[in-house]
Amino acid sequence: MKIVVAIDSFKGCLSSIEANQAAAEGIRSVLPGAEVTQIPVSDGGEGFMDAFRAAIGGEVVELTVRDPLMRLVRARYLMRGALAVIEIAQASGLTLLTEEERNPMVATSYGTGQMVADAVSRGASRVVVGLGGSATSDAGIGMLRALIDAFARRGAWDDVGCLKNVRFTIASDVRNPLFGESGAARVFAPQKGATPQDVEALDERARKFAEVSARHFGYDRSSMEGAGAAGGLGYAFLQYLNADCQPGIQLLLDTIGFSQTVGDADLVITGEGSADRQTLMGKLPVGILRQAGQAPVCLIAGKVSDRALLLQAGFAHVECINPPGTPLGEAMLKDVAARNIADTVSRLVTSLSGC
Repeated sequence: MKIVVAIDSFKGCLSSIEANQAAAEGIRSVLPGAEVTQIPVSDGGEGFMDAFRAAIGGEVVELTVRDPLMRLVRARYLMRGALAVIEIAQASGLTLLTEEERNPMVATSYGTGQMVADAVSRGASRVVVGLGGSATSDAGIGMLRALIDAFARRGAWDDVGCLKNVRFTIASDVRNPLFGESGAARVFAPQKGATPQDVEALDERARKFAEVSARHFGYDRSSMEGAGAAGGLGYAFLQYLNADCQPGIQLLLDTIGFSQTVGDADLVITGEGSADRQTLMGKLPVGILRQAGQAPVCLIAGKVSDRALLLQAGFAHVECINPPGTPLGEAMLKDVAARNIADTVSRLVTSLSGC
């Protein structure tokens, strides 16, 4: 029996690799002879770089950049030949700040720009950027400033000629525009610490920046899918760097040839921290489901809502790994989560294989 395991990270608890390993242990506890293929996955957020490294190899580059509050922090990205894979959370992530420090009015994406500049300086001609987990809502202005500081002799964007021959791809499942009712500030800034007044100011700042940029370039990409990702960082890549936007999980699965891997699979197990109707809006498990072919796909999660909708979408089974009444603090413990994943998967495999 061949079983493919491709589980997203359980944020703040288990990485994709750790979650996959726990599931594999659960499978082997009841089917020791099973062929288990573990695939680290990410949709552009936490673990994006590591997922690509597991798939294609490459060298991890470590450097010192600025965090969202312009403090020095160590960050990593992947280089494989002329390809660079950058996870913006390494420099501009929400996890770099305490809850008290969260303030998208001042948080900057400057460090992400430093990572891009370093990769280009090392010869990258294609840059893939995972846009998940940002602490910023600066429409990418900080990133652009870092690129100007790195490459423009006269301090103007038009002097950054070295980027014209670099192909950029942003990986995100966010479809929101830069500004407006469904824009970056109104939808995402509150979870980054923005007050209602901050949201209005951030939205207006993004709108004005887009207007100025449109006059300069003669085109406006502020309404494109992905423009509102990572606090508008997606917009900066689309407008200023001519990036294309792809769903992160689709980009990864295409890179690793996932559809061929699951072609002869008997079962696919995927998962995420919380599964609900939002899962169906292009999140990682749905990307797995769409490319799984004829193999049944089981979805596990730390929290499950809207089970009927998930089953209706095509998942063969939808299971919560935590026993009813488990306190959140306990459920988030690494050892507890790993054990619960193993136990849940062993029960699933037992029922599906008849062993």
